[in-house]
Amino acid sequence: MAQHVDYAHSPVLHKGHYHPLSEVQEFRLVSSAFHPDGRIPRKFTQEGQGSQRDESPPLEWYGVPDGTESLALIMQDPDAPDPNAPIVPWVHWVLTNIPPTLKGIPANFTTKDMDPKNEYAEIQEGVNDWKLPGYRGPNPPVGVHCYEFRLYALDCKLKLGHKATKDKVLDAIEGHVLGEALLIGHYGKDNFRRGRDSYVAPSLPSASGPGTPFVGK
Repeated sequence: MAQHVDYAHSPVLHKGHYHPLSEVQEFRLVSSAFHPDGRIPRKFTQEGQGSQRDESPPLEWYGVPDGTESLALIMQDPDAPDPNAPIVPWVHWVLTNIPPTLKGIPANFTTKDMDPKNEYAEIQEGVNDWKLPGYRGPNPPVGVHCYEFRLYALDCKLKLGHKATKDKVLDAIEGHVLGEALLIGHYGKDNFRRGRDSYVAPSLPSASGPGTPFVGK
C-alpha cells in the first residue's frame, strides 16, 4: 500500500545534513561520480570545459520497494539563489516512468532520438526551471549550493507526457509513493575546506573524480 507523504514536511537539508524517512532507509540512491554529501565534479555542471560539461551524472539505486510500477526523479537546488538567503528551490532535472527493472541510468543521459527498443525508452524527460527538457547542471551564482536528487518509487505509471514540471509530478504522485531515496551533492564557486572536496583544477576537467564525504560541520 502506498504511503502518504506530506511534501511540505518531506526530508529537508539543513546546512549539509538531511533527515531520511525511517521507513525507506533501505531504498538508496547513489552515484559513481561522487560520494553522498560530496562535491559534484565539474563535468556534470555548466562550468565544465568543451564536451565535458553539463552532463547528467550516472545514478544507481538499490532496495526498490515491492510493488513498484515506476520511478520518478527530481533534482533541485534548495539553496537558490544564495545559501544564506534561499528563496525557492530551482529545478534542474525531472524524469518520470523509469522502469523499476532498471538498476540505474548512465552519465549524460537523454531520451532525445532514442531507439524505441532501447531499455531506457519508456523514460520521459520533464521540464526544468529553464523551461527546457532534460538535465541542466549546477552553476550557482554565489556560494556552495547543495543539490538534491530525489527518487520516488511509485505504485503506478504517470501519464504526464514529456513536458511535466516538478509541481505536476508531485501532484500526480500524491498517495502513490512506496518509498523515497535521497542523494545530496554539492557544488559552488567557493572551494570547500581542505579534506572536504575533490576539487579539480579548471585546466583538467577530464580528471574529475568522485567527491569525498563531508566530515563534521
